[in-house]
Amino acid sequence: MPKILVVDDDDTIRDTLYELLSEEYFCQTAETAEKALARLEADSYDVVLTDISMPGLSGLELLGHIRQKFPNTPVIMISGIGDHDHAQGLIKLGAFDFLLKPFSLEVVEKSVYRAVEYNKRLKQGDMKGPDGDEEKQEDASDWKIV
Repeated sequence: MPKILVVDDDDTIRDTLYELLSEEYFCQTAETAEKALARLEADSYDVVLTDISMPGLSGLELLGHIRQKFPNTPVIMISGIGDHDHAQGLIKLGAFDFLLKPFSLEVVEKSVYRAVEYNKRLKQGDMKGPDGDEEKQEDASDWKIV
């Protein structure tokens, strides 16, 4: 069963996402990026779903750490900032997907499903780009923690 880590300092959002995703996936939560990093060091996850704005390390900083230490783990970012450039910037920094608050649960389910499938194909070595060429994975040394 795929493992999902939900990171959000808002109890309501964290609990809602846990309830939604735990029906299909093994799901764990963390209320801070620091606790999420501790969980990631102790166990592997197929997808991380994280808020951007949190006390302590931000979700953006968490993304940087994950890209550096666990480069093949898809990270879905959640933000209340709906600016197109902001979303594109997160994707360029290595986020798998961007969800705008308030989000529908159906959108979350679809995004997580796509990330799980991506991770599964990556582990099987079956990653093809849109043009049929092998998908190139980023080298962990290319990422710097922000």
